[in-house]
Amino acid sequence: MAHFIAATGLLIAIPLTWRWKLQTGAGIDLTPSMHWPTPVLSRHVESDPGPILVTVEYRIKDAEREAFLRALELLSHERGRDGAYAWGLFEDAADPGRFLETFLVESWLEHLRQHRRVTGADQALQQRIVTLLKTPPSTTHLVATHFVPGVRRKRPDHGSTER
Repeated sequence: MAHFIAATGLLIAIPLTWRWKLQTGAGIDLTPSMHWPTPVLSRHVESDPGPILVTVEYRIKDAEREAFLRALELLSHERGRDGAYAWGLFEDAADPGRFLETFLVESWLEHLRQHRRVTGADQALQQRIVTLLKTPPSTTHLVATHFVPGVRRKRPDHGSTER
């Protein structure tokens, strides 16, 4: 009896789902755009070190705040899809219109792969964001530092009364 009820429910659900198509993204340009420039390095970075903190500074036009925030919400999904985690957007409390986007990537190699994952649709979104800015965005790449094994650093003694 349970199988009969499940089969009946399935037959009823089929016509109800016809209006939802799986090809909703068929018109999106998913070809690699390769428009991100190769990061400029001052020293050799191994493939495995990480995480990598990427920051992008934006200075928006005064009237474009809402459009910028909507576009950055879409961009956050793109960043996550391409391998970033811990995405954030911060506004400078002392300088209205200055925003800092941050996201973490697992390793340097993963960030280089991220450069190859950016699609034509992503490029169109990023170009739309640029039209909302006063100046071109500025990107920095920060590699996490790791302490040298075996080297102990002296911790300050905060309980001492000596000065």
